[in-house]
Parts: sequence; structure tokens; C-alpha cells
Amino acid sequence: MRHARPEDLDRLDGLLTALRALELAERSRGVFYRRSRAFLHFHEDAGGLFADVRGDADFDRFEVTTAAQRRAFLAEVRRRCA
Repeated sequence: MRHARPEDLDRLDGLLTALRALELAERSRGVFYRRSRAFLHFHEDAGGLFADVRGDADFDRFEVTTAAQRRAFLAEVRRRCA
């Protein structure tokens, strides 16, 4: 699994726009920090697109290939930012 390339992130443009509206700092495209700590980034592999978001101890992985998965992921990120 590799980090998402620019063309992968192009497919997530709407999700990236929604994430930018939260209290997150985007250090580079698709790489977000919260309170100066790495919080969220994206990966791609043959199975689809995935996001890693910081949990209590480590990062949790979510598939974000479909629109429904993106909506559920965004709800989870909002919950973690609250």
C-alpha cells in the first residue's frame, strides 16, 4: 500500500474540501495535522482508496473508495475532532 498520489487525491476532492473546513492543518495535499500532531493521511492500493486517521494509540484505517464510505469516514473524523 502506498501513499496516495496527486491523481488519487483528485478522486477525493470533495472529501478534502470538507476536511479543510474542520480545525485541521493541511501540511501538504491530503496530509492533515491536528494540534501539531499528524492526524490523517491517505493511501491507495489495488483494493481502493484508504484513509488513516489517528485513534487513541495509533492510526485506524478506513476505506474511502465509495461516496458512502466517504460520508461515514467524514462523520467519524468530525466525531474525533469534537
